[in-house]
Order: sequence, then C-alpha cells, then structure tokens
Amino acid sequence: MWGGRFSEKPADLMQAINVSIGFDRRLAGQDLAGSRAHAAMLRKQGIISSEDAEAILTGLDAIEGEMTAGAFPFREEYEDIHMNVEARLAELIGPTAGRLHTARSRNDQVALDFRLWVREACDRSVGQLKALQRALLAKAEAHADTLMPGFTHLQSAQPVTFGHHLMAYVEMFGRDASRFADARERMNESPLGAAALAGSSFPIDRHFTAAELGFHEPMGNSLDAVSARDFALEALSAASIASTHLSRLAEEIVIWMTPQFGFIKLSDAFTTGSSIMPQKKNPDAAELIRAKVGRVFGALTSLTIVMKGLPLAYGKDMQEDKVPAFEAFDALELSVLAMAGMVSDLEPNKEKMAAAAGAGYSTATDLADWLVRTLGIPFREAHHVTGAAVKRAEELGVDLPALALSELQSLEPRITLDVYSVLTPAASAASRMSYGGTAPAQVRAQIARWKEML
Repeated sequence: MWGGRFSEKPADLMQAINVSIGFDRRLAGQDLAGSRAHAAMLRKQGIISSEDAEAILTGLDAIEGEMTAGAFPFREEYEDIHMNVEARLAELIGPTAGRLHTARSRNDQVALDFRLWVREACDRSVGQLKALQRALLAKAEAHADTLMPGFTHLQSAQPVTFGHHLMAYVEMFGRDASRFADARERMNESPLGAAALAGSSFPIDRHFTAAELGFHEPMGNSLDAVSARDFALEALSAASIASTHLSRLAEEIVIWMTPQFGFIKLSDAFTTGSSIMPQKKNPDAAELIRAKVGRVFGALTSLTIVMKGLPLAYGKDMQEDKVPAFEAFDALELSVLAMAGMVSDLEPNKEKMAAAAGAGYSTATDLADWLVRTLGIPFREAHHVTGAAVKRAEELGVDLPALALSELQSLEPRITLDVYSVLTPAASAASRMSYGGTAPAQVRAQIARWKEML
C-alpha cells in the first residue's frame, strides 16, 4: 500500500500492534456501502469511466456475496477491512480496482464506516429499548392495582402499585431511546470526501455521497470530518445512562427474588441453580446485567481518554475507538434483550407484596394529610401528631390501622372514625390521583399514553 516510500516490511511486532482486521472486519458492510457510494459519485462526476465504475460495483457485489457465504479471505497482511476489500477487489477485477481509492483516504473511509456503524447501533438500541418498554407496559397493565411498598432509602415509605413501579422504568427507557435518537440526528453528517484531512482536488460531489448513504449533508470541515469521534462518545454516553437504568432494575429483581422479600418469581428460563445447594434458584441474568454496565462505562472512559489529548487531525490512536464501542453495544444489546425476557417472565407474589405495602407505618403520610384536609391543621403540626401516633403504635406493636381510636384521640381529640378510611394501603394508593401518581386510574392513563407513543 505504501511500498513506494518503504523498502522493507514492518517488523513482526509492528504488524502485531498495527493490524486491526481482527476487529474492524465488523465494518465490512459499512465499508462496502461507502465504496459503492464513492464509486457511483466518481462515475457521475466523470472522474472514472462508466466501465470502470461498473467493474468496481460488480466486484463489490461479488465480495459481499463471499462475505455472506463466509468465504471471504480475511488476511492480516492487509491490515484492516479497507485494504482487505481493496486487495480482494484487485484480485477479482484487476488494476481497475485501484481507481476506487481516487479522491478518498483511509482517514475519511474509516471515519465514514465507524459513523455508519454507530448510527446503526443507535437505531438498534432504540428498537430494543422500545421492545423492553412494551414488555414493561404489558406487565404494568396486568398489575395496575397490585399493591406493593414504595421505598425511599430502601425503607417502606408509601404504598404504590406494581404497575406504577414498572412504569417508572418505561419513562427511563423512553428517555434513553430519545437520547440515542438525538445522538443519531447529530451524527448524521457524512465525512466521506474529506480525504486525508484537507479535502480533495478532484471535482467530487460530497452532497451526492451523503445522500446515497442516508446522511443529511456532508460535514462542513474536512479536519473535523476525519478526526471527530464525539459521535461515538455521545452514543456511548447514552449507552452508559441506559445501562445504569438497566442495572437499577436488575438490582431490584435480585432483591425482590430473595426469600426475605419474596416479591416475585422467575421461571427456570431466567434462573440458574447451584452446584452444591440444591434449593437455590438464582437470578443470574439480572446479576449479569448489573455487571455488564461496567463494560459500557469502561468503553466510554476508554474512548474519552484516547481522544482527550489528540491534536488535529487523524492519529492512529483512533484505531482504538472501535473495540470499546463494539463491546459496549454488544453488552447493551444482550442486556436489554435479557431484561425484556425477564420482565415478561416474572410474576409478582400479590399477597406478600400487599402485606409488605402496609408494613412499616406506610400510611403515616395519609394520616397527616387527613388531619390537614379534614381538621384544617397546618401540615407541620399534623406531621408532629402523626409522628407521635407512629411512636405509640410502635410501642404497642401494631400498625397504624390497628391503633385504637382512643389512642389517636389522646393525641388529637378531633380525630374521628373516618380516619380509618385512609389508613389502608389500598386507600392510600387509590388516593394518589395527581397526574403521574400511583392511583390505578392514573397508572392506566399513563399506560394508554405510552401505548399510543410507541
């Protein structure tokens, strides 16, 4: 490839550190797409003849057929996917293959291929997240009125419904999908035609190749076009946030599966056993999702560090951009698919959840609200009275709904029997009718809204 300047082959160690075909072969489809668009543009602009362009396009089709059949000869001596394709094209159609590289460089070629790959990864992530949202919606709809405790500090706070809890993740994953869509919109400019760094002296049509490849327009600066990797950083940022949300839900599944909680069950399809303890049924899929977030975070950190000190334009450091992105999106895809499977598979233990929903004086806020609403007491005073009621119930070893009226009236004489109508977990949840609240009617309204949006 550069034999005119060099008279000796690279050292074995140089070859070992320099070669990238072992991983950038994943860009084969994108490389072929970019080459087709470039060849078509060269023909349109009269830079190469129609005959040469036709031979190149026919050769590229043959290479794609070989790749599809698993017969393409990937060879390390050609270093990367670009030179592997070009070398094979030369074997198929002869010296005409050399015309394909007119008015382009490997710098804008790899920038294009990687941008195309990340764009497709963003599209896949949006589709996978929407499938996960649909799984959550289906489970939430089936359990819009199934009671469970809502937690703060992992302590019982107020009763909520299981459907409401799951809908929180529908919202999170919706934002994740929108982040990937936003990133995709920003990255949808073509670097092809920037050549090595300064553009081309040939009369190329960058708008044509951009349109051929589904980009809005060409990138406006050739230096930026070959050196920018912020599109990958932004996609990995979105992947990191999505992975965080996956990890939070995975953690809850792990907790809910413990005998101490016993809130849900997973079938054999999404659990594993123990080699020594026959009673065990482990939520390993959730645990692995929780762990894979490290791969995604690591990819973002790795690429950020690669890019942080690079002067314009291209540096071979950027060869290290692909493996982290490939690994991160592989981990994210597997995690999203596994989570969707678990969500569809899990079944809540309604009785245990309902019992837990009323534990820990979870309707204390309802008592305070009743005092404000019915007796006109300032909230801070109502908070104090309720705190005293909780303390008294704790002393007697009972929950708030079981605290005698006389005990409540000793704290506030105006309390009536009507107060017990708000002290059950079901009544507490049903009363939260504010927009986005946990009342089953509100949960169903949000489910309907998301069904329409999806």
